[in-house]
Amino acid sequence: MSNNINTVAPDSRALGKESAFSHISSRRKSTNTFATVLVYLAMAVAMVPLIWVLAEVFIRGISPILSLEWWTTSQRGVLYHMTGGGAYHAIIGTVMQTLITSIVSIPLGIFTAIYLVEYSNGNRLGRITTFMVDILSGVPSIVAALFVYALWITMFGFDRSGLAVSFSLIILMVPVIIKNTEEMLRVVPADLREASYALGVPKWKTIYKIVLPTALSGIVTGVMLAIARVMGESAPVLLLVGSTQALNWNVITGPQSSLPLMMLDMYKAGTSDAVLDKLWGAALTLVLIIALLNIGARIISAKFSVKQ
Repeated sequence: MSNNINTVAPDSRALGKESAFSHISSRRKSTNTFATVLVYLAMAVAMVPLIWVLAEVFIRGISPILSLEWWTTSQRGVLYHMTGGGAYHAIIGTVMQTLITSIVSIPLGIFTAIYLVEYSNGNRLGRITTFMVDILSGVPSIVAALFVYALWITMFGFDRSGLAVSFSLIILMVPVIIKNTEEMLRVVPADLREASYALGVPKWKTIYKIVLPTALSGIVTGVMLAIARVMGESAPVLLLVGSTQALNWNVITGPQSSLPLMMLDMYKAGTSDAVLDKLWGAALTLVLIIALLNIGARIISAKFSVKQ
């Protein structure tokens, strides 16, 4: 009889606990469901303007870019309000200016972030660097362009050029890369570093072989966001380089067009159908270039990053 009581009593206590936990679990499930719906709703609301803009750019800009002439010829000898010509001169200008900016900004930003995370240990130089990066992160593009104009053109006497544009874009790009890379490096678990040090691996090799590959995916994403930001800047090209309809491979001298500058030229040219087609075509071309760069970066990141 006592055995029956002993077997029944725990069951009743277990049922009591289950009912209590089931009540809490139900409330948590309801809260979780509500939060999930709220997050998805917020995401849907945020996606509406994005899809709207992309659809508008695609619909209005698809017509001119389907022509081979758009990718192989410039607007030289073609009036703005006339049909014909292409964006080859603007594409080359955009690619060259962004390439120079990236060659300087990416290693400078990554190495600075490595110093701040791995070597500074809160020293005075690290604090000053962090403070300056925070300031530069909020600098408007027009301010960076005016600074380069005053220093490079007014004080040193150099001509307006694509190189001057690249200098201003470097000011905008470096802090973005530093802040993103710094955050990605801090996410890497300290246990990985300590395990590497315990095996006698030098610090520089630990960073090169362990830390950077682990954070590579996030670093590449941040770099691509920085490139996308500077590639579409219009203030530097307005102040620091002259507009031209001809192709110019020389970033040091002479006017050099770019896709943002071409869009501004078309905007000022009027509202004829030919002008609007070229304007929207330049916008869609810029979007496609950025999309291709992001896809390429994703492939590189997936191939070389550490598999979790």
